[in-house]
Amino acid sequence: MTGQAKAGRPNQYLRNLNSKIASIPMILTAVVIFLGGSIWTVAYSFTSSKLLPRLNFVGLDQYHRLWAAPRWIISIENLAVYGILSMIFSLVIGFVLAALMDQKIRFENTFRTIFLYPFALSFIVTGLVWQWLLNPEFGIQSVVRSLGWTSFTFDPLYTQSIVIYGVLIAALWQGTGLVMCLMLAGLRGIDEDIWKAARVDGIPMWRTYLFIVIPMMRPVFITTLVIIASGIVKVYDLVVAQTSGGPGISSEVPAKYVYDYMFQAQNLGQGFAASTMMLVTVAIIIIPWAYLEFGGGRKRV
Repeated sequence: MTGQAKAGRPNQYLRNLNSKIASIPMILTAVVIFLGGSIWTVAYSFTSSKLLPRLNFVGLDQYHRLWAAPRWIISIENLAVYGILSMIFSLVIGFVLAALMDQKIRFENTFRTIFLYPFALSFIVTGLVWQWLLNPEFGIQSVVRSLGWTSFTFDPLYTQSIVIYGVLIAALWQGTGLVMCLMLAGLRGIDEDIWKAARVDGIPMWRTYLFIVIPMMRPVFITTLVIIASGIVKVYDLVVAQTSGGPGISSEVPAKYVYDYMFQAQNLGQGFAASTMMLVTVAIIIIPWAYLEFGGGRKRV
């Protein structure tokens, strides 16, 4: 009987056959282009390739030069500052805005559109807009001084020690609206009975959010963090539009370093080494998270 039942069952590899066939192009693209391109980049990072790639292996020379370059060190420091603050402020501001929007305020759709609109703009447009706003000659500083505060100073893009914070302001203006919408979708998925029970028990609203609502929104926070992190690692056009890496090299980021060495300095080996380090950084962050989320955290039956 058991053998007949097994014989009557379809092969597990033939289940959802249409969807598996439809996913073949995506799988081939991921394997051939992404995985193949990554392996090719890593392999040529150990060569002395200049204008054109060539298999002239030099071991770890490119990596020694990379970590000895002050420009690369500055770009890593900038990315760390930009990334940490971007994650913190995006999540906090986005969640606070979503919590306020969740109070069934009037003109909610209008406010939601206003907050989300900057995300529809390209980073180049955002960078140029904020380059104008932060220009001391005719931007925010000039407007405030014209109102009587003649000693007011606000020119982060022209001060080496704080230029990365000027870039951060533009990034928050563009990306916080998307975070707000994601958080609002998560809040709208919370059962109304939970809110009612919290009110009946006399639990303050801030404790309800902190100890009940936020833990229930864990998947939303994970998705949001992945989206924010992907934008942080590849930040390039916003920096180019606002500062072009200046003043000097004070606002350099790894993606700009890779581009400049590969296409301007015509040093493919150095560019490949820098891009490999970016890939390793992403892997160090993503692999443990993926294992805990989809592998080690599962209960085996």
